[in-house]
Amino acid sequence: MPIDATLIPELRLAARTGARFVAGVDEVGRGALAGPVSVGVTVLDLEHPEIADADDGVWPVLAGVRDSKQLTARARTRWAPTVRESAAAYSVQHRAAHRIDEIGLSGALREAGLAGLHDSESRLGLRIDAVIVDGSHDWLTGGRSARVTAMAKADTLALSVAAASVLAKVERDQLMEEFAATHPDYGWESNRGYGSAAHREALALHGPTSLHRLSWNLITQASESSTESR
Repeated sequence: MPIDATLIPELRLAARTGARFVAGVDEVGRGALAGPVSVGVTVLDLEHPEIADADDGVWPVLAGVRDSKQLTARARTRWAPTVRESAAAYSVQHRAAHRIDEIGLSGALREAGLAGLHDSESRLGLRIDAVIVDGSHDWLTGGRSARVTAMAKADTLALSVAAASVLAKVERDQLMEEFAATHPDYGWESNRGYGSAAHREALALHGPTSLHRLSWNLITQASESSTESR
């Protein structure tokens, strides 16, 4: 059963390191065939009065926020403005398909994530004390920064990361809907650029667009999928 994310990971990190401003970082679109990879950053001020009093790790204003995959599209859209209003700072950065082709997926994720941290610090006017990234390893800096903590399932456990995932997902979905209006054959308004059967069939029939990740050998994948579906 899905659970709400809490402040417990952030508060434990603060108790260990003395951090006040903690950023949660999460990515969306890693496995898509088309469209950007998007990285969300949400910064929480752990000295905010309501957070400082949250002994159980529940911040009432964001109680109910979960990993974006555990929320409906309507719920994500409803939560996004509240996350923006409640965060000390936030940012969502996108790296287009052609950039993924140029520097690879890992490079694009790192570039977007670091840009998101820089943008958030500019909005905050201060250096972020600690960063939590979702995953079993530090994909953001490759282990080169002591302030970055990698946490498996952070998107389901840590409120800052879950909130970042919501912002990234909402923005990326909106982009894919806009792209779908100019490329109606691929069903991006529903598959968001991921490799659904209909998307792969459209690739086999129409070929890739400039919004596809051309380095991913899409034509071969689509042809194989089309053959298998017959």
